[in-house]
Amino acid sequence: MEKISGFSKLNKEEKIDWLAKNLSKEDQADVLNISKFWHKDPETQKLFDEFSENTISNYYIPFGVAPNFSINNKIYTVPMVIEESSVVAASAKSAKFWLSRGGFKTKVISTTKKGQVHFLWKGDKQKLVDYFSIIKSQLLLVVKDIVANMEKRGGGIKDLCLVDKTDVLENYYQLDVAFETCNAMGANFINTVLEAMGQELKKCVTENTAFDPAHREIEIVMCILSNYTPECLVQAYVECPISELGEFAGGMSARDFAFRFERAVKIAKIDVNRAVTHNKGIYNGIDAVIMATGNDFRAIEACGHAYAARDGRYRGLSSCTIKDDIFRFELTVPLALGTVGGLTSLHPMSKISLKLLGHPDAKSLMEIVACVGLAQNFGALRSLVTTGIQQGHMKMHLLNILNQFDATESEIKAAKEYFKTTTVSHQAVRLFIERTRNLQ
Repeated sequence: MEKISGFSKLNKEEKIDWLAKNLSKEDQADVLNISKFWHKDPETQKLFDEFSENTISNYYIPFGVAPNFSINNKIYTVPMVIEESSVVAASAKSAKFWLSRGGFKTKVISTTKKGQVHFLWKGDKQKLVDYFSIIKSQLLLVVKDIVANMEKRGGGIKDLCLVDKTDVLENYYQLDVAFETCNAMGANFINTVLEAMGQELKKCVTENTAFDPAHREIEIVMCILSNYTPECLVQAYVECPISELGEFAGGMSARDFAFRFERAVKIAKIDVNRAVTHNKGIYNGIDAVIMATGNDFRAIEACGHAYAARDGRYRGLSSCTIKDDIFRFELTVPLALGTVGGLTSLHPMSKISLKLLGHPDAKSLMEIVACVGLAQNFGALRSLVTTGIQQGHMKMHLLNILNQFDATESEIKAAKEYFKTTTVSHQAVRLFIERTRNLQ
């Protein structure tokens, strides 16, 4: 690609033309035809274009649903946006499995979110601590108008404190602010409050004549929310007598299954190699619902992985216990979600997702998302300790592999029949297609 100045000022068609001119002739056609992925409604396409910068088209990911989720005795059909069919299938299968065993139970533990004003101060530490106790009310007062609407909805600032970090970085302090943002994720709200507090803090310190003139300088490094929300927690669990788990593949008894399952979860607690893959499976389910509802899956994942390492060692997020012949599988996970504002209110598919879920508030959405993460984890572990992950996983990917070989309808039909009793792999499908075509 060549260098270019002013790319963002080009219109969409001009951007596409410039990109095509910088590609080989065999690749130009595909880029020039990228408009076939534009939405047929110009107004909808305009909305999509304005979600981001330098947009030239849309990238489509399947929008599916997983039915039969019984959550606190209420049935949900959950929307999931993901390109991996086995994830939706496993979640739906797990939901149906637990439907007749009491379903999923949940509890929102807390909904507190955090943000910090990061600053440097070279003066006497105790003088700053004493002065903070004096100006704390002023810092809250300066954001009164900003938080007024949030307070009307039952939210606002829950706490404000000064944090001394000078033991890890010279002259470094924080204003640590705790928030309740109700049904909004609240990123813009939190950042606006923090910036106003940062400006007021600088003003107060600069103008305070009680400080030595050499120490009235305060450097505001940054004012930003934290995506680490360990106090925005939800718990989801399933449980039943071992006898109700049923029989499993290979003649495995319900009891054998329960204890094999428990050991698999324990391994994810002690081995980081397994823990990462274990948690990735949980987020297969969580991310799919986060995407469908227009929330920030990147923030959710970053927080979740940090939470998994909160004691200094990265561990699996779910837990399994067997006590008095009762099998219990649970997940406690931080989920800072919103159902108003941002893409949840703009993206047409996000709005449909929330309608499918019955217009949940933020707490209800936390519960739903956690249950899907737990369901996906249960489905993956159920396969791992019984038939193995590949049997079901690869069968779900059979059609994708066939499409890579441009299989015809008759070839697809024959392949589906053949692989009912044969292990699916890319190599096996390739050989099947070659044999089928050689016979024609």
